[in-house]
Amino acid sequence: MGNKQTVCRRNYYSRFLPEEQTEIDGLFAAITGGLETISCGKSKKSFLIPISLEMLQAYLGDALPEKMTVRLYEGMRNIDLMGTSMGPSEYVIKEQFVILMSELLKGNAEEKSNMIMKMLHVPVENVKASHIQEFTEDLITSVVHVLDYRNELKGWNLKKCQDFMSGVKALAIQLLSSLKQGSPCEEIDKGNLCCDSSMIEDWLLKVPQISTFLNVIIRRGFLVLHSHAELASFVPECRDGKEFMSLFNIPAIVYINSHLPTRLQHTWKLIFSSQIHGYNFAKLCGNIIDKGPCLLVVKDRDGYIFGGFSSHSWAVKGQFQGDNRSFLFTISPNIAVYTYSGYNDHYMYLNYGQQTIPNGLAFSILESIPSSSLPLRMRFYLHNSRHVPRPMKTFLPTSSPIADAIPQHYLAFILYVPVYIHIVSPIKC
Repeated sequence: MGNKQTVCRRNYYSRFLPEEQTEIDGLFAAITGGLETISCGKSKKSFLIPISLEMLQAYLGDALPEKMTVRLYEGMRNIDLMGTSMGPSEYVIKEQFVILMSELLKGNAEEKSNMIMKMLHVPVENVKASHIQEFTEDLITSVVHVLDYRNELKGWNLKKCQDFMSGVKALAIQLLSSLKQGSPCEEIDKGNLCCDSSMIEDWLLKVPQISTFLNVIIRRGFLVLHSHAELASFVPECRDGKEFMSLFNIPAIVYINSHLPTRLQHTWKLIFSSQIHGYNFAKLCGNIIDKGPCLLVVKDRDGYIFGGFSSHSWAVKGQFQGDNRSFLFTISPNIAVYTYSGYNDHYMYLNYGQQTIPNGLAFSILESIPSSSLPLRMRFYLHNSRHVPRPMKTFLPTSSPIADAIPQHYLAFILYVPVYIHIVSPIKC
């Protein structure tokens, strides 16, 4: 039995570099307190002390939420080293610890899906979508928690952002939408969908954020294998907007940032806020022209929060601009990103002070999805008039009135009198 466990550990160890193997060994020793020495007559033998739940809780402290600490422990003790299906072990030995670290940090989608199944506290045959959603919410909560605990939110302040827990639930629903066919904004059949490891494996391939989140809680929770380039741009640095209430929440920041071009994921700089600059369209235009790609986020009077990413610098002109890297997003009540559909090249529009052509700021992206599933507040544009403007046919896919055009899968911004407007500029690296 010992030989089989040793071979098992060696195979999983091989995924780590020599210096990483040393870190893993040191971490296990730090959790357990080292070796236990037992005297057998005149000889003494040293044995590795197994990990108990109390040991793991004591080591992690407040770095991870209690529920995630328990999930990690359950994942380790449910690893069947001998293939005997005897149920979970009483304690966690080093082989189990190494396997968990290897599969969550270095494993493929199949291995990670099997480990997630072990962390659910549910018999494999009884796993449903509701269990996956609860796990996903715990995972997102743990990511934000550990980054806040380690002071690694890079200037973003939980107290200065939108409601954290509603963002957790909204992002979990969005990520879980890939678990089966359906609207991103609908909960999954009230959790009754039965799930197996192959379904979770397929989900992990479609939603890379889950693997990244697992990486974060292991690396930042245990403070192990710190130098990992993949996490360098996980949360962008907040510049010049730390003292003001943000329209973003942390889960939305992480999700939207993952859709930006890699070179723009490191730093966001506030360049316009209605809290600071007021409701002045001329001032808005002055602040965003020739500033590079921008993220615009708006909150309306009904509490809906949404926005768009402009892939190019804004320029005042009577024609559409930008390219297919532009996208729209919602933050509240749902978190979602709407990307280029290929219907046309009407990405961004900005015009001001003209008498014969439409004035205003707009994103115009057509989605090849049923209009009934589009968020209502995504059908608005920002206009510089004090009065409710008449429909601007320039922004519509046909010359028909707006009431007829909206059902034709039209997705755009029409912002009449927003409560807040924030514009941040991602900075190139």
